[in-house]
Amino acid sequence: MEKRLCRSRQNRMLAGVCGGIAEYLGWDPTMVRLLWIVLTLLGGSGILIYLVLWLVMPESP
Repeated sequence: MEKRLCRSRQNRMLAGVCGGIAEYLGWDPTMVRLLWIVLTLLGGSGILIYLVLWLVMPESP
């Protein structure tokens, strides 16, 4: 079965982007969320990346 990057329906806080990335990589969703917070605080680009992924990533079936 092909593994696809999709927004999560179970591990969602806002739109399921971090949860979907965590499921795809096999990581804990909390770790992905912490990395996103660090990226946002250090460079500010985390918010823009999150919004783009929200629009581009399909929701899981």
